[in-house]
Amino acid sequence: MKSRRKRSIIAKKEQRTAYLLLIPAFLGLSFITYLPILAVFGISLTDLNVGHFIQGGTLPPVNFIGLDNFVHIFESPSVDFLNSITVTVVFSLIAVAGSIVYSMIIALLLNRKMPARGFFRAIFYIPYILPATAVMISWWFLFRYDGGLLNYILVSLGLGKSYFLSSADTAIPSLALIAVWTSGNLIVIFMAGLQNVPRVYHEAAEIDGANAWQRFWNVTIPCMTPIIFYNLLMSLVVNLQVVVPALAVTKGGPGKSTMFMTYLMYQIGFRGRQLGQAGAIAFVFFIVAAILAGILFATSKKWIFNEAGDDKK
Repeated sequence: MKSRRKRSIIAKKEQRTAYLLLIPAFLGLSFITYLPILAVFGISLTDLNVGHFIQGGTLPPVNFIGLDNFVHIFESPSVDFLNSITVTVVFSLIAVAGSIVYSMIIALLLNRKMPARGFFRAIFYIPYILPATAVMISWWFLFRYDGGLLNYILVSLGLGKSYFLSSADTAIPSLALIAVWTSGNLIVIFMAGLQNVPRVYHEAAEIDGANAWQRFWNVTIPCMTPIIFYNLLMSLVVNLQVVVPALAVTKGGPGKSTMFMTYLMYQIGFRGRQLGQAGAIAFVFFIVAAILAGILFATSKKWIFNEAGDDKK
């Protein structure tokens, strides 16, 4: 009885200590994440325009207008917000799928014993740490219709030229290709996960007569599903926030084929100085990102493998 009471007292002390240690993290999340989200929502309910304030004048009166900004961004033909949502989601899905497949293949190759493996690992990681604007401008030169290296290669192979970033049909896939090329961080995470796949599973499968593909599909992939989930989530969040390609190269074009939500937010908030409308776009963007992340979390229980055997719970 005394030992049980003693364990209870220790458990309560550990619980209090845990709560105390969580306070800094909670305060950080509150001031850096939750309060700014509430502030953006508050701004979206006003007609805030800081044009006069930016030019050195006084801040104009701010009026509460309810959901008018949300109605405006969805109904205004000049904003075309639904197109912006579609463009952003399509780009994100293509970039995420391509990045996961590409990163997994490269990680599998670099995980094998080979000469200069460290050198090749660094080569594939470098694109991730390069300045984003420099990467976009460099790829713009490669994608050019006249004088671009990629079109030169296509012509040399007897194929026709492609407009790449100059066509509404190819702009999104071309930008997604750049996003895939810069996914070196995913490669590093995949390599770390591959090194933690229990070797005994592969040996048991090999003894049972499984070939290389069967071992990969039935052993490696299930053991890697938590890593795949993490990379999917991180890649989704990053690619939904895409803005550099539009800022540096496409300016939202051709037409509005690369008018991403973040770029539209920049155009209305900083160029048009309509912070109320920009706040409405930002809040809808948050909802879209939360929905996609929620779908990923909800479906993950069906395919993430857990060695403890409780993956279906």
